[in-house]
Amino acid sequence: MAHSISLQRVFILGMDGAGSFLEHTETPVIDSFLQKGAVTYRAQAESPTISAQCWGSVLHGVRPEKHLLTNELAASEKFPLDSSYPSIFRLAREAWADAKLASFVGWSPINDGIIEDEQEIHKVSLPDDQLVAALENYLDNNPDVKLLFMQLDEPDGSGHKYGYGPSSPDYLKAITRCDQLFGKVLDAIERLQLLEDSLIILLTDHGGGGADAYNHGSDHPMDKQVFWGCVGPGIDANTQLPPLSIVDTAAVAAHALGLEIPVTWDAQLPNSLFRKV
Repeated sequence: MAHSISLQRVFILGMDGAGSFLEHTETPVIDSFLQKGAVTYRAQAESPTISAQCWGSVLHGVRPEKHLLTNELAASEKFPLDSSYPSIFRLAREAWADAKLASFVGWSPINDGIIEDEQEIHKVSLPDDQLVAALENYLDNNPDVKLLFMQLDEPDGSGHKYGYGPSSPDYLKAITRCDQLFGKVLDAIERLQLLEDSLIILLTDHGGGGADAYNHGSDHPMDKQVFWGCVGPGIDANTQLPPLSIVDTAAVAAHALGLEIPVTWDAQLPNSLFRKV
């Protein structure tokens, strides 16, 4: 296994339900930023392509048949602290008792029932615009945060309302709006001079519109195919990524933080991602 690189912090910045449809609308912030590192629009969501199953895989490093999270469970229960599949947050907390960890989400079940209920994790659940303002304020006061996760919810809500995919203008506008909000977060990271010692992962959990124009959950490519990219030290501009799943996000984050990837995880570190030094 590759040696970890021990960066100062990791940001995992996500939007819900955007699939790979960034290719069909204006996303100048994300496009420009990911040119500095690695990006693919052919990464794969986990099945079923539903938010709890997919964000659960992103954060816990295992596939849905192992973490067993569903939207209903995430909304009603706390993730068990004795799970064999710790989230990247629990991994970081066990390594650093005093590290600052934060999760900002538009869909509250991520904070309520997907990320373990650790009091030391700063959790905020708000609508997208208010969420980004709260995140900016948090970063100004906590530039030494070790791990920060963000999930914007607007694309998925627009997909359910207006339909997913390139033929839905209102859905595409929601993705473009999220690109602008991503820009505010990335500007704050740059203003605080955190880029040089941080890994920043940008991704979505699933797409939609495959089997049902107003829904997701199937293995249709419109539901399954997603964008995924990252920028940081050790990653060359225009790095070509091998096929990967969103579950691999946890391994990439753990590696960047210098944490050992649990043997219980399905997450794998993409071979070509980090420059060999």
